[in-house]
Amino acid sequence: MASRRTGRVRHPAVLLVLTVVALLTNALQSFGWQGGEYAYSFIWIALGSALAGLVVLVAAPAPWRSAGKDMAIAGTAGVVVVITLVVAFIWAWSSSSG
Repeated sequence: MASRRTGRVRHPAVLLVLTVVALLTNALQSFGWQGGEYAYSFIWIALGSALAGLVVLVAAPAPWRSAGKDMAIAGTAGVVVVITLVVAFIWAWSSSSG
């Protein structure tokens, strides 16, 4: 029997998006946050989401596996964004100093 979509919307990347929005609006400036704190938060959320998603995907019962898959995908996408930004920064820095 084919499964039907339940119609609910899952947003596993919401913490990553909220971190970027907080950076762009400087939402946590009153707590002394600057760009570095947002960057560290984004990296840890991406790594944690990827790791937790893989654990849930492997160890959880069947109804939770799709949530684990979504978390793993969102975390992996976040890690790819971080790696891309680091590579772009290194490339720009190395080409500007020569």
